Parts: sequence; structure tokens; C-alpha cells
Amino acid sequence: MKNNLIRVGQIVPSSNVTMETEIPAMLRAREGISPERFSFHSSRMRMKNVTKEELQAMDADSGRCALELSDARMDVLGYACLVAIMSMGNGYHRNAQLNLQKITEENNAAAPVVTSAGALIDGLHALGAKTISFVCPYMDSLARLVVDYIESEGIKVKDYLALEIPDNLEVAAQDPNNLLEHFKKVDTEGIDVLVLSACVQMPSLAAVAKVEKILQIPVTSSSICTTWQMLKSLNLSTYVPEAGELLSGKY
Repeated sequence: MKNNLIRVGQIVPSSNVTMETEIPAMLRAREGISPERFSFHSSRMRMKNVTKEELQAMDADSGRCALELSDARMDVLGYACLVAIMSMGNGYHRNAQLNLQKITEENNAAAPVVTSAGALIDGLHALGAKTISFVCPYMDSLARLVVDYIESEGIKVKDYLALEIPDNLEVAAQDPNNLLEHFKKVDTEGIDVLVLSACVQMPSLAAVAKVEKILQIPVTSSSICTTWQMLKSLNLSTYVPEAGELLSGKY
């Protein structure tokens, strides 16, 4: 970190575009109230269709991305594909984080690594969530893996809505305002937190604060949790305007 400029590296699926819009949008909003400034840098892993096979092949390429980004001396790295991590088995985000961080260390460019999967789990725990519901674009078979993964971390999933969109570019093309209707199809009675998008590729930022006001409970997303975890790893304030309860600065 030099002169308050923080380099944010993102390891993204080749067809992902949302993490390179939503995370910068949140951190740019933060720049309006805080002195730190951010630059954004990405390295891509090949993936077009959100299937278990493509996700596993893509994950195997994540080390190359971490190495490339560490060449440019990042201050923090984010692995921006939740379901890729969760499809590799319960608790895998811990292994992924350690392995990628080790790569940066061996390149003499040590940087904390955040995975969107781990960030979602940690963000939900920070909010005190015991029971949640979520919306995701995944095919139902992958959505079930997400349920199992979250529940293996001690959080009950009451309900979920899987939009069953296999094409990752189509996922990114979804209008976030559609979530103002989608969330009504999910059982939110008695839950602690609603995850409005459990996928970092499906845009949701524009809808999170609106749904939070309607439900009067915390509403979050994978990209919000990733931003929160990045800020925490940098020992910075976690307040971002209009980004939901998790980024209220309280956590």
C-alpha cells in the first residue's frame, strides 16, 4: 500500500464481469467518505457454463492467476467464484485460501486472500445468522451443493430460489431490480439474513438496500461479503454507503 493506494486483485472466471463492477462500485462509494484509494486488477480462469465439471477445471487454474497478480504486488486478492469453491467439498475455502496465499508468499509478494465462499460464511456468522434463505442463478443440483456447504458451517438454510441459468454471461445480464420480485418467492419467515445473490456473477447491489428496508432484517450478497472481508483483511473501516447491514461499519 503506497500513498493510500490499495491494489485489489481479483481471480475471476473468464466469463465473469459482475465482480469487476460491483466490488469497484462499493469501494468507489467508500472513497467518497474515506481517504483510501483503490485500483483494480484481474486475472482470469477459463469458464463459460456453470457446471460442476467446468468449475473444477477452472479452480485448478486459480494458482496461475494468484501468481500473475502477485507479480504486480497486490495488497489483497479475491477469488471471485463462490460455487467453484463450494463444489469442491465442504470447508474447501480454507484450503483454497491457504494455497493461494502461499503462492503469493513464495513469489515474495505476500497478500491476504479472500474467497467469496469463505467471505459469505464469515459474513453470515458476523451478522449472527442462525437461519437464512438465499437466491441464486444456479441449476438446482449446484444450489443443493451451496445449501450443504452453508449448513456444514453451522447455518441452517430455510429456503432458496434457484433460477437455473447455466450460461454465465446470461447470469451477468440479469436485471438486479428483478430481485425485488424474486425474493418474494423465497420463504423469509423467521430467518435472520436473506442472501439476495449467493453468486458473485448475478448483479444484486442495486436491490440489496431496498429489500433490506422491506424485510427489516439484514440482506446481503456474495459480493458484499467479499468486499467486507477484503476491508477487514486490510484493517480498514467496513462502512460502505447503501450496501446493506454488513457494510454498515458495525462488523
